[in-house]
Amino acid sequence: MAEELWNHSSLSSFILAGLFGHSPYDSFFFSLVLLAFGAAVVGNILFLMLIQVDRRLHTPMYFFLSQLSIMDLTMTCTVVPKMATNFLSGGKLISLGGCASQIFFVVTVGGAECFLLAVMAYDRYMAVCYPLRYPVLMNWKACSFLATASWMGGMADSVIDVGVVFSFPYCGSLEVDHFFCEVPALLRLSCADTSLFEDLIYACCVVMLLLPLGVIVASYARVLTTVMRMPSTEGKQKALTTCSSHLAVVGLYYGGAIFSYMQRASARTPLGDRATSIFYTIVTPMFNPLIYSLRNREVTSALKKMLERWGM
Repeated sequence: MAEELWNHSSLSSFILAGLFGHSPYDSFFFSLVLLAFGAAVVGNILFLMLIQVDRRLHTPMYFFLSQLSIMDLTMTCTVVPKMATNFLSGGKLISLGGCASQIFFVVTVGGAECFLLAVMAYDRYMAVCYPLRYPVLMNWKACSFLATASWMGGMADSVIDVGVVFSFPYCGSLEVDHFFCEVPALLRLSCADTSLFEDLIYACCVVMLLLPLGVIVASYARVLTTVMRMPSTEGKQKALTTCSSHLAVVGLYYGGAIFSYMQRASARTPLGDRATSIFYTIVTPMFNPLIYSLRNREVTSALKKMLERWGM
């Protein structure tokens, strides 16, 4: 018992198992991850620049999209640089503060993105179903409140997670079987009974995923009904193009999130956690700006205009 308390009180770092070894194949896959990370960072920063410099994109929809880009940047930059540094240096340590920071930002962004996707669906519902009242209902003050509430909802969840996770004693192996500090991976190392907290996490994840998903489904059911009644073919096409882009992002996010977080702790495996984590920390941030850019005339037009200014 004394040794356990000493190990808990002297805890200063964890060991990350990492994502790759040091075989030629691992080096190749590491290069692919770096390329995907670079594409995610460049794509989201470019998207934010376009929204900032082009006045046509100063609308509620693009304001919320800018928040989504900031979330994607936060997520991928919290995880990948540390993983890459450890792989290149051969080190595996992460400090207690670094571990807590990763949990805080990953959980904050994960929760905030759930709420933001619901807000974006509500925004499309208001724009399509109440076009005349839309500028008044979705004014700058309302948009700022909804975006802030999304961030605060995710942050409240992360503060609780960090506080509880690091209240448990860690008196055995400190090797986290993951490439970053994630709550379920750390709980496996605790020498205390964490089953109650794991059940609480599961319940919170179900609520935080399914309630926003319910708002999204209800909003788009109304949007689809309204679009089908539109007399203008051009209006139908524009509305469906915008909504399909958002639904693609929802599918990407919820596909990984439901598979990852709506499983009981007993059903989770380190390999499965790694696979889904790659999806939402690297793949999704890379594809989100592409989804909203390739099929969006306003964004492609703004991009051409910016490139012309730069003489390209």
